[in-house]
Amino acid sequence: MKRYIGPVLFGVVGVAILINLGLWQLRRLEVKEAKLAAIAAMLAGPLRDLPADGADIANCRYCGVEAKGRWSGEVVFSLDSLPYGGPGRRVIAVLEMAGGRRVLVDRGIWLDGTQAAPEEPHEAAIVGNLDDPQETDSYTPEPDREKRLWFARDVDGMAAALKTEPTLIVAREPTGDGITPMPVDTSAIPNNHWQYAVTWFLLAAAWLGMTAALLWRIRQRGE
Repeated sequence: MKRYIGPVLFGVVGVAILINLGLWQLRRLEVKEAKLAAIAAMLAGPLRDLPADGADIANCRYCGVEAKGRWSGEVVFSLDSLPYGGPGRRVIAVLEMAGGRRVLVDRGIWLDGTQAAPEEPHEAAIVGNLDDPQETDSYTPEPDREKRLWFARDVDGMAAALKTEPTLIVAREPTGDGITPMPVDTSAIPNNHWQYAVTWFLLAAAWLGMTAALLWRIRQRGE
């Protein structure tokens, strides 16, 4: 019997660890689904005026807001694409509000090969959601400032370039001028915990099978 003790302990400990990792992923799945539900509720919630304080804005990511002002004509672009529509550029424009406040508005996609007038100054009324997308990392190329072209949305960098506060409103209704809005939704937020849990459970089953095979081989050698 002693020859079975080591393999059995090895198998039981390994299976227990892998099952616990799977259960941990299921708990994380519950948390993530609750978070996604809360974000969806904020996205569809009642509109409010744009908060005046930076701390309130930071605590109100995904809130629906409305703002009125005037397009200044200052824009930068971020490479992007429209699902089922093709490649284009996101138009990040400056909205000048009463009192001289300047904020960024993600107006949506200007599709390649189409006519648009994102640099035409005119009055504007925006309905959208606050957002602070974290799209840049150490691999993101530096923006081409001469062409005003970014390779990912960088709120702080764009705000510095356009001399606005680092506040981004993502339009959820058309703002005109040939630009297609890209409203904020939860599809870009990863939620792979179910797949991870299944992977851990399958590994636990495989570990159990290998342990059983090892015990069978030990028995065969003993006989």
